[in-house]
Amino acid sequence: MSVSVSKRMARVKPSPTNAVVALAAELKAAGRNIINLGAGEPDFPTPAHIREAGISAIETGKTRYTPIDGTMELKLAIQKKFSRDNALHYEPAEILVSSGAKQTCFNACLASLGAGDEAIVPAPYWVSYPDMVRLADAEPVVIDTDIGSGFRISPQQLRSAITPRTRLLFLNSPSNPTGACYSRRQLAELGKILADHPRIVIASDEIYEHIYWADEPFASFAEACPQLYERTITINGVSKCYAMTGWRIGYAGGPRALIAAMHTLQSQSTSNPCSISQAAAAAAINGDQTCVADMTTAYRERHDHIVAALNEIPGFECRASEGAFYAFPRITGVLEQRRLANDAELVAFLLNEADVATVPGSAFGAPGYIRISFACSLDTLREAIHRIRKALS
Repeated sequence: MSVSVSKRMARVKPSPTNAVVALAAELKAAGRNIINLGAGEPDFPTPAHIREAGISAIETGKTRYTPIDGTMELKLAIQKKFSRDNALHYEPAEILVSSGAKQTCFNACLASLGAGDEAIVPAPYWVSYPDMVRLADAEPVVIDTDIGSGFRISPQQLRSAITPRTRLLFLNSPSNPTGACYSRRQLAELGKILADHPRIVIASDEIYEHIYWADEPFASFAEACPQLYERTITINGVSKCYAMTGWRIGYAGGPRALIAAMHTLQSQSTSNPCSISQAAAAAAINGDQTCVADMTTAYRERHDHIVAALNEIPGFECRASEGAFYAFPRITGVLEQRRLANDAELVAFLLNEADVATVPGSAFGAPGYIRISFACSLDTLREAIHRIRKALS
């Protein structure tokens, strides 16, 4: 007798990025020399002072349950970070620490959405946003962008997408998968549209905030649109900028009522984040930020190399980005040259013929592109480009 699965699960699918990472690992285990450019994970070790804080937490017995919403030590560090970096003030009761920014986004969806609601999701999007919306019994409304628009939605597109059912807008800046970032002016223009729709909550995912190299300073959405502060959830974490992916700490600052609802949800799901990771995260946020600047310098160098190299390959068109550690080239020219049907076929071709793992743009709501992570060494990137060139020649 087969076991039935809830109808809800028919609305979602496994993460395609995780699937690529798993397949690359499987092929490596089978003896293939795979270069994995599919994973969005820093190749740097967690900085020493952060590791030491985690070790100290173990040795001093910080291994028990903590408050569900995070230790006061970490919440005060986050409060200080928001003030220092974003000119935002959140009381401890307006801050929630979770097991990664992914859980933070999931909590936000379930706390703000219900059956019949809509959430606006600009594409290309991080793969999990639409399915998180569906798991909240709501419907994602996708706004398409492309390389010509800089992968940013316009105020006109936002206005057209809003309906009486709209309850949430996801913004991810700098973006996964494109690396595109909204300027303060561009955020303010979107804010003018949203000001006329008081029932919409803005989920501003700023996890790549410090992996950023545009000419003007980074602007948080709530900082650029102070009139929308009371309905903005500012989402961040330590995974990317501190090379702490496995530590699983994300956090949010936002309206007290929504944060309280997210707290309740978390109390009935995962409960508190890891106590040891929280101690390490507090050390990361409170400590010397030189390590972040050094890693970002390396990412910028890799970005400049990979964008130039991709643009030299016939059929590739790659936009220079403002942050994160991804290149997102348009590959429609390659599809025509190789007579391939779509981006998924090109990804399969590169894996089989070049031993290079990438992710199809269609996984991010952008067919005709592929995502390439440059969270790896320059030597690795050079070898990957060499293999791609050879396979396509």
